[in-house]
Amino acid sequence: MIMPQTVFAYTKSILERVSFDAKLFCKELEKALKNLLPYEIELLRDWLLQFTAEKPELKQCLIYIK
Repeated sequence: MIMPQTVFAYTKSILERVSFDAKLFCKELEKALKNLLPYEIELLRDWLLQFTAEKPELKQCLIYIK
């Protein structure tokens, strides 16, 4: 049986797909923060720091995760 995709994994896949557009990336990040559990937000913060390391245009979106 295939496990359903977690909200966290789904969020990461969406953010990866929209990373070409900083405005859209920020919008999707805001939506994700409303749906994730506190520990998932911590995981997302760690992932975002790595993901945006080589994408300076997306660093502005990190203000949403403080």
